[in-house]
Amino acid sequence: MKALVFLGGGRITSALVAGLRRANDPCKIFVYDRNASKLRALQRESEVEIVPTLSSALSKADMAIVAVRPASVRQLLAQVAACEACPALWVSLAAGIPLKVLRTQLRRPAVWVRAMPSPVSRIGHGLSALCFHRSAGKSDRTRVRNLFTQVGEVVEVPEDRFDVFTATYSSSHGYHALASLAAAAKQAGLDPKTALTAAAHALADGVLYWRESGLSLEELLHEAATPGGIAAATMKAMDKAGYAEAVSRGLKAGVAQARRNAKS
Repeated sequence: MKALVFLGGGRITSALVAGLRRANDPCKIFVYDRNASKLRALQRESEVEIVPTLSSALSKADMAIVAVRPASVRQLLAQVAACEACPALWVSLAAGIPLKVLRTQLRRPAVWVRAMPSPVSRIGHGLSALCFHRSAGKSDRTRVRNLFTQVGEVVEVPEDRFDVFTATYSSSHGYHALASLAAAAKQAGLDPKTALTAAAHALADGVLYWRESGLSLEELLHEAATPGGIAAATMKAMDKAGYAEAVSRGLKAGVAQARRNAKS
């Protein structure tokens, strides 16, 4: 049976492990983290095997997943380089850290893959972007793809566009839009519960219809926003207030942060 080890037991590890368990993945899963309370919570939730030391974690698996914050990647890989055993296949979830940096920091032969999954992987409906180093063989690519396919859809994104994907694909966009729309509805007179419900359905139902109808966004907007109607007036006012510019600036800020991560 194939085995993998997560180096880092935070939220994204919790989401991925839960999604894999939900999909009945037979892979043996080990988790290493210096935070004992974090590991205990993860063990109760998903019945993973906790590994007490980094060296023992690396000796148990043939694939390692780096699931720490970008600022901690270099320190972690320096510790890995000092260990005797080391898996051949590595996947990094660290936003903004390019493959060349990962390869240099590890200081030993390894096949590297960058992946950007979502916390929505927990329920099997996430989207994961993958970027393979050219040294990745067919079996490596198949294994990594199969792993992430179990927790949602998978797309392959060239590394020079990976940061843009990272800034674009985040469930935080949905939560941020939901919070803003609900707050505006409350300010306009709805009670908090009804405001949140109406806003949630506006966003979720619209996306669901887009996915299942096969219609383009242009067709859907034309269908939903009748000229002279309430929706059309609402959209026009939002555009005039700079809605599109705000989103564009947000993505640029996210990409800029990813590039700072690569240098820090």
